[in-house]
Amino acid sequence: MQKKKRILLKIGSNTLTKETNNISRGKIEDIANQIAKLKDTCEFIIVSSGAIAVAKQFVKLESKQEEVFVKQALASIGQPHLIRIYQEIFREYGLLSSQCLLSYSDFEKKESKTNIVNTINVLVNNNYIPIINENDTVATDEIKFGDNDKLAALTASLLDVDLLIIATNTNGIYTKESIKNNKPITIKEVTNFENLKDEVVNSKSSHGSGGMQSKIAAAALAKKANIETWIVNGLEDDFIANAFENKVPFTKIK
Repeated sequence: MQKKKRILLKIGSNTLTKETNNISRGKIEDIANQIAKLKDTCEFIIVSSGAIAVAKQFVKLESKQEEVFVKQALASIGQPHLIRIYQEIFREYGLLSSQCLLSYSDFEKKESKTNIVNTINVLVNNNYIPIINENDTVATDEIKFGDNDKLAALTASLLDVDLLIIATNTNGIYTKESIKNNKPITIKEVTNFENLKDEVVNSKSSHGSGGMQSKIAAAALAKKANIETWIVNGLEDDFIANAFENKVPFTKIK
């Protein structure tokens, strides 16, 4: 049997909500549909944001606590709903899914890292798609620092994936000059990573806490582990399949 290509797909809140204030079931259907079509040649592990965005749809918490604690509470409310939506939709496409909550501290302990690898390998080998999020109820790194981009890169490195796909709301990384001119041009392939850092404009996403800087930092971590990163426009339908067939502009970081 031919070895399947192992792909870590990172989906940010902006992609999941299609830049609205609600989780888009249609976007999750689009992802499920693509994974179902590719399941004979690819195996997927998903790192998904969106727990806070889900909770905000139907709850408003009153609190005198710092905002970060309110966000942790929202994540606690939203995470089960997020996984339920994934499971319902994936099931319609014949896909099995599971939830894995990780913290950055898990990547610092040898035993934890071994456990992550062993558990996820069992899941993937039994055709379950692990859906990973940071354990926001006990950790604040994603809330504070970077919309799961770093978590995706650390997980990709640990699981020795073949490809890291970061779904975002742009057609990859644009040249700084083209952004100034309001005519964005995608950097299609990056071979010199140092030059890339000079091109990146620092901006934060509306729902997530990341932005292009955190995606570049994630790609740098993946690069250290010899993993190629693609930064793709997840708002478009069939974004994974179209990237594989080079039908859309996106950034490939070798």
